[in-house]
Amino acid sequence: MFPARKRFESVDTNSGPSHDRRLAGSTRSKRATLALLGRFELIDDGSTVPLAPASQRLLAYVALAGRRVRRDGVAGALWSVESEHRAHTNLRSAIARVGARVPGLLYAVGAELALADTVSVDLDDARRVALEVISRPAATAIESAALSMSALSAELLPGWYDDWVVNEAELWRQQRLHALEALSRVLTKAGRYAEAVVAAQAAVAGDPLRESAQAALIAVHLREGNQSEAVRTFERYRSRLRDELGLEPTAQLRGQLGHGTIT
Repeated sequence: MFPARKRFESVDTNSGPSHDRRLAGSTRSKRATLALLGRFELIDDGSTVPLAPASQRLLAYVALAGRRVRRDGVAGALWSVESEHRAHTNLRSAIARVGARVPGLLYAVGAELALADTVSVDLDDARRVALEVISRPAATAIESAALSMSALSAELLPGWYDDWVVNEAELWRQQRLHALEALSRVLTKAGRYAEAVVAAQAAVAGDPLRESAQAALIAVHLREGNQSEAVRTFERYRSRLRDELGLEPTAQLRGQLGHGTIT
């Protein structure tokens, strides 16, 4: 959420920051959703809004930077190979295109840009679920967490390789993998084994060499009484770990299967 404020500057789609039209608060009442997980998509009033690549990158940058950023920071990050003047010109052009497609989506707050309060970002929602599952697994609302499994399984803006995306994508990857493992344990404890397997497999898909993800999957199989599945999971992991890294599974993972189960 934005800090308390008395006045906004609406981004004028036809001019620069010095001509921004001042408004008392956000005048946008319709809800919009900015999807960054699995793909980029802006949904306004139930319909997907087509945007030019520069406009997509602008909205993604503002959303990932905390919904409110300085104009010069945006210009420098998105058009780093351009001159300062050209970068700011490109920024004003991108702002204008966004404003033409979805009026009121972006606001200027002095020298800063911000997303309107009526815009929800799927990454923000998914992060809240992830942090809840990780920090308070015993108190996690299983139904809502299970419904969020697809979001927890999705990469952040796959195919985008800007540094500011890659860094956030790695942070989200770590968050979601920890959350999927924790969710698998919660679902296993509740006896919801099919969903627990899906959560653990999603963690494994996110990083096949991650032992804690493999351990979560093995734990579900063992709890459900499927020892053969547990052993097959372990053997596949051991083979891949040897081939790719020349390593062996830890004694802790071996012990999870019980003495004499593997050699």
